[in-house]
Amino acid sequence: MMVNGISSQWLLYGFLLAVILSCYFFVKFKNQRKDYVIERAAREDGLLEPSSLHPMVNHLTCIGCGACATACPENGVLGMIKGKARLIAPTHCIGHGACREACPVGAITLVFGSEKRGVDIPLVKANFETNVPGIFIAGELGGMGLIRNAIEQGRQAMDSIRRVNGVGKKDWLDVVVVGAGPAGLSASLAAMQHKLRFRTIEQEHLGGTVAHYPRGKLVMTAPVTLPLVGKMKFNETTKEALLEFWTRALKSTGLKPSYGERVESVTPHDGGFQVKTSSSTYRSRAVLLTIGRRGTPRKLGVVGENLPKVVYRMIDAEQYRGQRVLVVGGGDSALEAATSIARVAETTVTLSYRSAAFSRAKEKNRQRVQAAVSDKRLRVLLSSNVKEIGQRSVHIEQEGKLLEIDNDAVIVSAGGILPTGFLQEMGITVETKHGTA
Repeated sequence: MMVNGISSQWLLYGFLLAVILSCYFFVKFKNQRKDYVIERAAREDGLLEPSSLHPMVNHLTCIGCGACATACPENGVLGMIKGKARLIAPTHCIGHGACREACPVGAITLVFGSEKRGVDIPLVKANFETNVPGIFIAGELGGMGLIRNAIEQGRQAMDSIRRVNGVGKKDWLDVVVVGAGPAGLSASLAAMQHKLRFRTIEQEHLGGTVAHYPRGKLVMTAPVTLPLVGKMKFNETTKEALLEFWTRALKSTGLKPSYGERVESVTPHDGGFQVKTSSSTYRSRAVLLTIGRRGTPRKLGVVGENLPKVVYRMIDAEQYRGQRVLVVGGGDSALEAATSIARVAETTVTLSYRSAAFSRAKEKNRQRVQAAVSDKRLRVLLSSNVKEIGQRSVHIEQEGKLLEIDNDAVIVSAGGILPTGFLQEMGITVETKHGTA
């Protein structure tokens, strides 16, 4: 049958196509509207500064396919605005990098810092070697705080080190690994796997920065392969469970880091390096730094900060039972400390932060703070600064008003100072990144 010269079959095809296209554009418009609302809320709340490595989208190259937003494990970090990918919830990004891998046209670059907030990063090449030939950096020091990324970097860095000219040719160590955190542990196991002569030095304990997390803290990981051990098959676990897993890995492989040994200097020596520590001196062809970024804890510089009640990390919330506690800072460690202590009975907790929003903290931690405030277990003082710490009280300025709060303990979680001096003594260049790779 013909209708105006067009078969009814083609009319049906055209109708179905119109329905499909209508549904597609309706869903697309609905999703873009949702993404716009998320972005606007982040802007209004002042949550526009990414806290770590994050994607930068080249809108000239972006084809608007949305593959990056779909690939992001955190959901809702990237969205589609006006047909282009955009970072709509910057503070939710924790540097997975899955978006870059998913982009079919290479429109995404992973960068550190932003125009407003610079981040100091040691100069490191694609093979993890610094500007000083033979000295390598992997993990948190190079900006990779995510446990999964640090483990992967440690393995890859050792793969580069084993190809360094001179490795295996002298009666020296092939490499000294400094640090026994996620990157250092992975690198050391990789060194064993490649049968390199190495020494792993850790000034504190197994786990590095992870060992200083609060008790019971959930550490976000993703399935990742540890050399000689195999796949770590968990997505979310506690600090204690992770350290226990690593302890079993050391026992099964025979890896024995030297704990309580601090590196004092690294100097060039006869085509390699002389590494002087608090207890020994080593000669090595290469050095791999897998230390954390905290360096020296950042202090407030106020009267009373040297009192015994002032500390720079929280280990066990229970020790503050029955006390009036002030937590200072706006990052994840500060929010986690404040909310953990607030759950302990008979405590009074105040959280002071100099900015107007917790833009550096993960969404889950911000939600925990909001819940604690709603339950009247936590008092939050935004746009505030500690002016003085006394024996039984603290003075805090907030928007021109000076407050005096009864206090028994102070936890300063204001981050740490990058060990720039230590790096520069070795000749390593440190750059301030403002939204650059």
